Amino acid sequence: MSFLFGGGRPQPSSSEKIAAAEAEIEMVSNMFNQLVDTCTKKCIPPQYREADLNKGESVCLDRCVSKFFEVNVKVSEKMQGEAAQRQGGAAPGGGGMFGS
Repeated sequence: MSFLFGGGRPQPSSSEKIAAAEAEIEMVSNMFNQLVDTCTKKCIPPQYREADLNKGESVCLDRCVSKFFEVNVKVSEKMQGEAAQRQGGAAPGGGGMFGS
């Protein structure tokens, strides 16, 4: 890492930025694959009867995706709050999963 004059904060190098971007892409890809796998198994029967989704399958997928993201946000907020507490700071967003 290089230091900027007067700032004192280390700035990530290009290779560190690339590594961070690659890690983020992998995390998002894994989350997407988990979402697709989970909601497909839950909402779409293995024997296809029609080429298109029926109304029940479509509603199930919509709810599954919504719940998946809602839980993901809550877990993320909770983890950020715990990390902030370990560092002695205030939790962002008013205390994470359980409010303020």
